[in-house]
Amino acid sequence: MAKLYVVPTPVGNLEDMTMRAIRVLKEADCVLAEDTRTSGILMKHFDIKTRMQSHHKFNEHKTVEGLVARLQGGENIALISDAGTPAISDPGFLLVRECRKAGIDVECLPGATAFVPALVASGLPNDRFCFEGFLPQKKGRSTRLSELANETRTMIFYESPFRLLKTLIQFAEVFGADRDASVSREISKIHEETVRGTLSEIIAHFTEREPKGEFVLVLEGAGEEGGEKLTVEEAIMQVQKLVDMGERPVDACKAVAKENGFKKSELYSAFCSDK
Repeated sequence: MAKLYVVPTPVGNLEDMTMRAIRVLKEADCVLAEDTRTSGILMKHFDIKTRMQSHHKFNEHKTVEGLVARLQGGENIALISDAGTPAISDPGFLLVRECRKAGIDVECLPGATAFVPALVASGLPNDRFCFEGFLPQKKGRSTRLSELANETRTMIFYESPFRLLKTLIQFAEVFGADRDASVSREISKIHEETVRGTLSEIIAHFTEREPKGEFVLVLEGAGEEGGEKLTVEEAIMQVQKLVDMGERPVDACKAVAKENGFKKSELYSAFCSDK
């Protein structure tokens, strides 16, 4: 039976291409590519001569019915995007959904996606997280951010270099300038970079340096609610205990603030003034 293969491709470094992905692309009857010019470089590098066809967000609604018919007729089709795993903030979901409805087998190969290395490298909690991808550019953007204001899980976003600074400033307004975050760019490429710190620190960094490349933003979740809240005096006492155990005051304040719903900067100021 014919099958749709969803094939991840490297997000930057061609050495991340898997042997299985190369084989599937070579054996497929057709490769659907987000941009045939971009994917042509990949195909040529691995000597893959399979016929390509454009499949992107501007034509997928018009072509999906015909693609399903071709699959039903026995054609094996592979789907790739410009980089990473198709359907993750890229075209692919619509075709996969229609194939499922039509009873066509869909096989997604494991492989590259930008947010996983960014999340792991961030140093932020990754036992529970939510992936938000690209935020709405206009309509619904403020609503989406408001809905996430009390999200306790680590949050992951994609952003372009042109909107990065604006997004970071909005994050600071909604989540607080002292919220920890990590911003990664050009993952697996020569100029790969990850900037970690509070939102205010990261904003300062990209105010001085022009953002270049595609970005993954990893944002710390809000502190858990519940239980009796400490008074400022009790929180200062907890900070002092951690400092006596060898923690730096700034790190101790960060830990106590996150656990008890204080702003790190305010708790640190209170701790210092209590000395």
